Amino acid sequence: MQYQQNFFYLCKTPLSAEGPEHVEIVTRAEDSEDFPRVFKEYEDLRSHAFNDDKIYSVVRADDIYELVRTNTDTNAKELAYEKAEQEIITNLQHRVMQDGDANAKGILKEVYGIEE
Repeated sequence: MQYQQNFFYLCKTPLSAEGPEHVEIVTRAEDSEDFPRVFKEYEDLRSHAFNDDKIYSVVRADDIYELVRTNTDTNAKELAYEKAEQEIITNLQHRVMQDGDANAKGILKEVYGIEE
């Protein structure tokens, strides 16, 4: 087995993502000392989705941000999409139920095969 260095990646997955190819890598921590910078950016980017009680609410998110630890950009995108997929579905379903969002309904049907 050959050693491969892992990095912390901050990834952004839009609600319209259809797969890992739509995930954007915002930044990555080159080493452990750089992790606090990446984590702060992660918290800042997610801050709009916190409610009045300072609890993260996926239904308030405009994009899904994930921190993943892996060795390549490709693996980071795959892991981030895998982690974000259920949150995306929940967010889109909420948008359909609360606002009748036709775009969210279309994404659910075309990408995930879910009819609302």
